[in-house]
Amino acid sequence: MSNNPAFDPVKVLKAHGKDLGGGFVVNRLLPSAKRQAVGPFIFFDHFGPVTVKPEDNHDVRPHPHIGLATLTYLFDGVILHRDNLGYTQRIEPGAINLMIAGNGIVHSERKPEEQKNDTYINHGLQLWIAVPEDKEKIPASFSHTPASSIPEITNGNATIRVLVGSAFDANSPVPTVSPTLYLDIQLPPNSQWQLPMLADEQAIYPIEGEVFVAGEALDTHTMLVIDQEQSITSGDHPTRLVLVGGQALGHRFMWWNFVASHKADIEAASLAWEAGDSALGMGQVPGESERIPLPKR
Repeated sequence: MSNNPAFDPVKVLKAHGKDLGGGFVVNRLLPSAKRQAVGPFIFFDHFGPVTVKPEDNHDVRPHPHIGLATLTYLFDGVILHRDNLGYTQRIEPGAINLMIAGNGIVHSERKPEEQKNDTYINHGLQLWIAVPEDKEKIPASFSHTPASSIPEITNGNATIRVLVGSAFDANSPVPTVSPTLYLDIQLPPNSQWQLPMLADEQAIYPIEGEVFVAGEALDTHTMLVIDQEQSITSGDHPTRLVLVGGQALGHRFMWWNFVASHKADIEAASLAWEAGDSALGMGQVPGESERIPLPKR
């Protein structure tokens, strides 16, 4: 066990593997046994780098959400998003897809038709954000922000893309419903950078290269909660990490793809999905005939 106070065991969150089907395994950091969320971030999946071959079936069939917002960000590859609001959007590296589930939305994530016969790398993050209780039942919405619209700034030795929120006088155009911060940070080899407290709660997660915090290496597939200014150092190769954080929104109930402040809302969403109730935002995605059935309780 480390004696470094920056690595207090309650701050170190280890990933566990989760098979999403078809042999597609992700590293899940949130929620964890130690804490449900960091700021509003209540779900954190890191997938890849994985080689996608023509014979692979990693498609995620239509499924519902309530009471949360999803953020999809790719480092490599491509995913095709479709939802029952009628949006069809290619997700490509550097762009941000934000889907606010509100009172109910259904979406699928598939390999685009143009890539059916291609072999390529998919690598990215799928995050969920809890929304304030008074916004859990707002109408569902979707927004796509292209990579070219994401601000990129330099701070000391770090090159930072401000994906969501505001940092170092740069403001992301991605809409938010509560104070939220999401940064993509890159450091050159053998360099040091001072990470200040930029949000009420924040954590870092290494994507590639070695990350040292207060002189100690942060293991791969490990999230570290940061509660004060810290020195971040890279190793002999370029380093990439992300920072997530913002305002904590309190405990949420979570079951399957549903997040809510009240269990009754999850029960209602479950019944609506079983019934295919489009009045509650649980209708079919245009052009889709499949759906993921409600799992057994």
